[in-house]
Amino acid sequence: MNAIKEAFQKAKTQRNGVLIGYVMAGDPTLELTLRIADALIKGGVDILELGLPFSDPIADGSTIQAASVRALAVGTTTANVLKIAKEIHQSHNVPIVVMTYYNPIYAMGLENFFNLAKNCSVDGLIVPDLPVEEADDYKKAAENFGIDTIFLAAPSTSNDRLEKIVAYSSGFLYLVSHFGVTGAKTSIENSTLELIKRVLPVTNGRIPLAVGFGVSKPEHVRSIIGAGADGVIVGSAFINIIQKHQKNISTLRKELQTTASKLKDATKNH
Repeated sequence: MNAIKEAFQKAKTQRNGVLIGYVMAGDPTLELTLRIADALIKGGVDILELGLPFSDPIADGSTIQAASVRALAVGTTTANVLKIAKEIHQSHNVPIVVMTYYNPIYAMGLENFFNLAKNCSVDGLIVPDLPVEEADDYKKAAENFGIDTIFLAAPSTSNDRLEKIVAYSSGFLYLVSHFGVTGAKTSIENSTLELIKRVLPVTNGRIPLAVGFGVSKPEHVRSIIGAGADGVIVGSAFINIIQKHQKNISTLRKELQTTASKLKDATKNH
């Protein structure tokens, strides 16, 4: 059984949802990313999602765009991010997912990228700008190296296309909660809960469903898990803490761990 599937099954046995925590690798420094990951995992993050900084992050809002700029400014590369994944895995038994745009994969070459990712203990990949219609070679290479392909579905995704996305996905399906880009929101809209109910009949028994974009508070988590999702993805809320406290490492780690703990607690007993 692969690590991501095992994480979801373990949480389900405990009647909990899965907390997936996103951070931008290299923000604000490569060394600090390791300490950030440690704080999040100690706080209860079940799966760690590492962003690979890219110059044109079309799916991301201002918070993650700024994190990408900071990471690129300190020289973060694709190889750096994969090396960080390996170092985190050596210290923590949690699945690691890398979120990247397709250009860095294409530039390195599919075989070279997946070989390096596998050697660096990467369990899954999210590539938001790669549509399933153009993903045959990518999917085949990922399967050859035993790496999960996590595709995204949006509110505008038709039922027919949703079937195809689920068929191409492994690990979990990433459900985008609303139109637009990433970024913390003040509340979860009713349309998000209705979207979950629409998608669940397609994913149930086939693949776990995790919801992201705008999830930042415990009440968001409770609503989403309560609606039937298997997991939540939180990114901007953590990156806001990193940006605010990057000069005070002790406060940064404490705030990240406390926030992760509160979010994880909100997934429990469903």
